[in-house]
Amino acid sequence: MIDDILNIKNEEHQFLSRGCGCKPDANDEINHVFKHRCCKLDEFDWMKDVTLPSSVPVFNCVEVRFKNSRKEFFRITDGLDIKVGDIVAVESSPGHDIGIVSLVGETARLQMKRKKIDANSTEIKKLYRHARAYDIDKWVQAVEKEPKTIIKSRQIAGDLKLEMKVNDVEYQGDNTKAIFYYTAEERVDFRELIKKLAEAFKIRIEMKQIGVRQEAARLGGIGSCGRELCCATWMSSFKSVTTIAAKAQQLSLNPQKLAGQCSKLKCCLNYEYDTYVEALKEFPDQDLVLKTLKGDAIHQKSDVFNKQLWYAYVSNPNNFIALSLDKVKHIISLNEKNKKPQNLEDFAEFIEEKNDFGDIMELDDLNRFDKKRKPNNKSRKKSF
Repeated sequence: MIDDILNIKNEEHQFLSRGCGCKPDANDEINHVFKHRCCKLDEFDWMKDVTLPSSVPVFNCVEVRFKNSRKEFFRITDGLDIKVGDIVAVESSPGHDIGIVSLVGETARLQMKRKKIDANSTEIKKLYRHARAYDIDKWVQAVEKEPKTIIKSRQIAGDLKLEMKVNDVEYQGDNTKAIFYYTAEERVDFRELIKKLAEAFKIRIEMKQIGVRQEAARLGGIGSCGRELCCATWMSSFKSVTTIAAKAQQLSLNPQKLAGQCSKLKCCLNYEYDTYVEALKEFPDQDLVLKTLKGDAIHQKSDVFNKQLWYAYVSNPNNFIALSLDKVKHIISLNEKNKKPQNLEDFAEFIEEKNDFGDIMELDDLNRFDKKRKPNNKSRKKSF
């Protein structure tokens, strides 16, 4: 029973990753298969209600999506009426592939321009036709083989003792070729692996190496925020993330908290980075020392939203004094005139004192929570 439920869920995931809201059935109407917001990297055609002038010809290229984030542009054969959501047969090498149309018209033209693809290039492949019943049947059979193929290919790679991990498999729509996506830390000689895979699955094999971020995007998961991974839902490009973004946001450089499921720094560290950089332009340099008659004070931390800065005397680093940004600028201007205020307490909004816990080793004692029993010297009567 459990195995049947897992198989059904696995099938739903395989077709969901291709933009299908349900498993396609060649005997039914296939127009209902595609649904917006039911698949990864769905697109909104914001120009669908814009009517073009009669003198402007309809753009003859469309965007077709396949598994996960793989999308390509194809040229429409004359006489075909193609709409978003249509399941179509497109040119591939070798044979043909099956995909779902995701963009048409002017939106597709703008997308090609954004990705710097020449719409007049002769290298753009052709869109042959709407998928027929036997095309859908063969496509469904190919997709349903993918979960077992992943498991079998991992076993073969393990038997060959290759330092690599097969992450995903994508069968071509005509069931003649399969793309194996893998990750590896070093260069892998998989010539023997290709022979073994070709013998096991009787198809043409293509190997593609991907990074750990692309691996997380394909496998999916739930992030520490409780939401689905950004790379598995809407992100199509990955920008480099550095610890500079974490430092600008005053985050603790804890690898366990800053790393995502790909073991790299979380992509969301870049989301607010520009806002923090713009806000921190008002703040003074963190290495700047505030000079007072009571002693020098060094910067400890900042609150960008409330425009507060915490300083502590060099002689008393455990007591943090919270100052507003305006008060800090005022003290800096006094220091530049070789003037020193009496102390920082006169400008403080509040003082944060840290407790001294003494010997930290005592806190690690496993018996520190045990209640000590008082000795009982009274004799107890025993009954026989």
